[in-house]
Amino acid sequence: MKMVIRKRRLPRLSGRIWLLMVIWVVCLLYLLFQGGKTSVMLLSMVTLLGIYLWIVGLSGVRRVQGSRQLSQGSEFGELLHAGDQVHVKLSLSLPGFLPLPYIIVREVLKRHTGESWSFEDSVIPSMKGSGQLAFQTPALERGTYYFAETECVSEDIFGLLEHKGKLNAPGEFRVLPRTVFIPYWQLNDRRSRMSGPQTVQTRTRRETTQINGVRDYVYGDRFSRIHWNATARTGSWKSKEFEHETVPKTMLVLDTHKKHYVNADQFELAVSSIASLLEYGGRERMGVGLCTAGETGTVFQPSEQMMERQRMMHHLVDIHTTSQGSLMAAVESGVRQFPQGCHFVLISPLKDHQALELLRWADTRGMTPCHVYIGEGSSVGQDEEWMSMLRTRGIQGYHVPGLEELPTVMGGGTL
Repeated sequence: MKMVIRKRRLPRLSGRIWLLMVIWVVCLLYLLFQGGKTSVMLLSMVTLLGIYLWIVGLSGVRRVQGSRQLSQGSEFGELLHAGDQVHVKLSLSLPGFLPLPYIIVREVLKRHTGESWSFEDSVIPSMKGSGQLAFQTPALERGTYYFAETECVSEDIFGLLEHKGKLNAPGEFRVLPRTVFIPYWQLNDRRSRMSGPQTVQTRTRRETTQINGVRDYVYGDRFSRIHWNATARTGSWKSKEFEHETVPKTMLVLDTHKKHYVNADQFELAVSSIASLLEYGGRERMGVGLCTAGETGTVFQPSEQMMERQRMMHHLVDIHTTSQGSLMAAVESGVRQFPQGCHFVLISPLKDHQALELLRWADTRGMTPCHVYIGEGSSVGQDEEWMSMLRTRGIQGYHVPGLEELPTVMGGGTL
């Protein structure tokens, strides 16, 4: 067995420390060979200076401690959406009793995609060794963000030596996709010419006579809807909440194959569109599910519960394009979790035989196909031709050239 001998690496000393040591040796030699009060005074001054620098190096910025607080504006704990800014407050505490003139704080914010942003600012600590740094991030896009180790740099009051310390103050947050408010989706309208056999019979979901719970009174509620027992018990007006008629479930299928998208902005438009549709489904109490078709299909079954919808939204935070697998194979791998007779809504920039084949496949499975086409904004003629072909085949289609146009398009309006 060979014995491996590891050499102990000596700490690297800066040129100023070597210079200070040389000065101290010279003063010592001057005292030994010359003597006198002057030599004693010089050696004492250099020795005291060295002791001061040594204490600052041990008990100063090298042992810095702190904590971090994150907020959006003035409200803590809010959900962040793309385009929002985060306010960061970093509190520092320096052990020891020797004052420092200033501290340079260097922060690095990293995104799950590998991007990073650097922030640098100075803090003047108080006599007790505490300081606070507040800054604001730029407008952030969808993703998971976290702060790397914080580096603190300081100098002594003479500016002779530089001392560095690292602080691990955890700070992680998630930014949800950008969304727009959709007031109405034409998919469930009986007057729509493209409505399939599984669509509902009314534009809005009618209430049944089955009581589902109690809610706060809303101005305009009928007198017969008031729940008198709950009103007397709580001291505030309460109304009866009735169950709604069932509607077909909706599955949103997101195409995540990189070769299908022209650039990253087009993919972000697809993610923002599907996030906006999820929010619409939550407001309208629709059973909306999600399937992200990448290398394999990741399926979230349709649900009206807010917690399930939040799971889908947080899944969209970290979603990214993939270069492997096929769209059809990914959807087929998760089709067993699709409810029967559901709306099959494909969100994809494809306008070729692959998209048409997938929509036909959904039709043969008893689902009502629909295509939300994420356009490029350059080939308007081809886009209109694709929409026209879908209409001739009895398939509902929506052309979304931009996120701002999504509410108009989904409501059946024209741009």
